Amino acid sequence: MENRRRKPDWLKIRLPEGKTYQNVKGIVKEHKLHTICSSGRCPNMAECWGNGTATFMILGEICTRSCKFCATQSGKPLPVDFNEPKRIANSVKLMNLKHCVVTSVDRDDLEDGGAEIWAQTITEVKKENPNTTMEVLVPDFDGKTECLDKVIDANPEIISHNLETVRRITPEVRSRAKYDLSLEVLKYIAGRGVVTKTALMLGLGETKEELMETMDDLRNAGVEILTLGQYLQPTKKHFEVQEYCHPDYFAELKEIGLEKGFRVVESAPMVRSSYHAENHIRKTETI
Repeated sequence: MENRRRKPDWLKIRLPEGKTYQNVKGIVKEHKLHTICSSGRCPNMAECWGNGTATFMILGEICTRSCKFCATQSGKPLPVDFNEPKRIANSVKLMNLKHCVVTSVDRDDLEDGGAEIWAQTITEVKKENPNTTMEVLVPDFDGKTECLDKVIDANPEIISHNLETVRRITPEVRSRAKYDLSLEVLKYIAGRGVVTKTALMLGLGETKEELMETMDDLRNAGVEILTLGQYLQPTKKHFEVQEYCHPDYFAELKEIGLEKGFRVVESAPMVRSSYHAENHIRKTETI
């Protein structure tokens, strides 16, 4: 088991470098922005920032939930910053982004879960950057459709909500979210006619059969885009990696996903939910 958990060569991370990386880093710092790239310790930060892209995280950097897989800080969040939507919109313009990804911490302390700030952020980004397409990675809002409607009505091109793992493992690694509730959220979004996306982590102890069942559940919910990536334990306090899955296994799962009817499947050890997101919008537009 110890050998199985030793990080293999295919999971080596490239160190940040380059002028574009430094430029993105400078904009994030100057405008006091939060990104899931840094807060979530994403292994692709060097590549994405080096290409001039970043996934913005709104509503602060302190999450009200404490999922055992996530590196984002949990606790009591700071008050909402109502100037944040304009700062995000301005930063997207400074970075000259053609495609923008926005996510957030969970804000269970707010009556609407932060849905109003979500809507304002999308609106401001589109107003300031009319040629920029958007993907938003939203929390479950406890399944409140009136909150989901605020996000949907702001018209992002893609709405993503991460299921994260299979049904059996969900209670072990997700602190408040529920498997069936996430499926209902995805189904509602898809039912409103929005391109719907989700992500799963591998290596938490799931079986291939469970992954097949989960893919079927997602297709039945109307999900069109699926990303699959290797779970990496952020710290010793987090859920332990049960297995490092070989790239060939990810390639096999991609083919299975496409056969099951997903329009886009990103599947590789280093893939994360917003990895190559700019390609997803192009693929869904042309299919």
